[in-house]
Amino acid sequence: MLLAGDIGGTNTRLGLFEAASPRPTPVEVRTYPTGDFPTLESMLATFLADAGESPASIQGAAFGVAGPVVQGRAALTNAAWEIDARAVAGSLGLASIRLLNDLLAMAHAIPVLAAAELRTLQAGTANADGNVSLIAPGTGLGEALLFNSGGALVPSPSEGGHADFAARTAREAGLLAFLTQRFGRASYEHVISGPGLVNIHRFVHRSPCASVDPDAPDAAARISHAALDHGCQACAEALDLFVAVLGAEAGNSALRGMTTGGVFLGGGIPPKIIPALEGGSFLGAFRAKAPMEDLVSAIPVHVIIHPDPGLLGAAMAAMIAQLRAPR
Repeated sequence: MLLAGDIGGTNTRLGLFEAASPRPTPVEVRTYPTGDFPTLESMLATFLADAGESPASIQGAAFGVAGPVVQGRAALTNAAWEIDARAVAGSLGLASIRLLNDLLAMAHAIPVLAAAELRTLQAGTANADGNVSLIAPGTGLGEALLFNSGGALVPSPSEGGHADFAARTAREAGLLAFLTQRFGRASYEHVISGPGLVNIHRFVHRSPCASVDPDAPDAAARISHAALDHGCQACAEALDLFVAVLGAEAGNSALRGMTTGGVFLGGGIPPKIIPALEGGSFLGAFRAKAPMEDLVSAIPVHVIIHPDPGLLGAAMAAMIAQLRAPR
């Protein structure tokens, strides 16, 4: 039995999996409010009791965490938890566990996703020897690369979401100036994330929006709905600008990593705005990479529509670690 977790500042998704080929099979999956527990160890004890399992049944474990992981320790960005891999392993009676950044965990799922778990934006021709990139806008912006090593995709962490936002058009230059004035420095996360969409909304709306209160907790979702339902022209412009910048940065990731094996869009936002992603602005920006248009136009681009890629990826990481452990 494998134990996996996708740990977020608001909610944590935990699952028990059986090792299988090509990917682990879920046995029990539950979601808990992160703030309801003082530590990950206390949540795991509750989960195992709820699932009717003993820690003794767990042979391997891995957890994706919304925050950087340094030397087996992580502090959640939006919660009070500090996680120590050794302490968690001890609570489970294991010699070790894997603690990964949540995007790195999600990246482990990419090699085993089925065609039905993807929505293709550009079919392209996947290079079996090529690298792969993952870009995932949600509460923040995560990025990761998977390097091809002898046919095996090896995930590598990245904090590319915090790289400087590079404007490509006069409109984006105006957005860059707006964000720089507001934050002092503009990163891609200030643009292509949930809060980023709200930032664009503030930039586009020079007068109050009749459809969306930008201070509402669900403002990003409301902006998307107003745009897709054609309820607000300025909201539609905001979403189109969001999609274009996402396409440009996805193309940047393809060039940086020579990801001829494919580019994957993960996170909470892309599956909810597929009509906007298919509208032309995304692929237009993705392909506008002179003199490399032919290269990027041949790269497959997919949206991950699997409901729990982070949890599946953590389970994959646990299974891989178990298979590689000394016998």
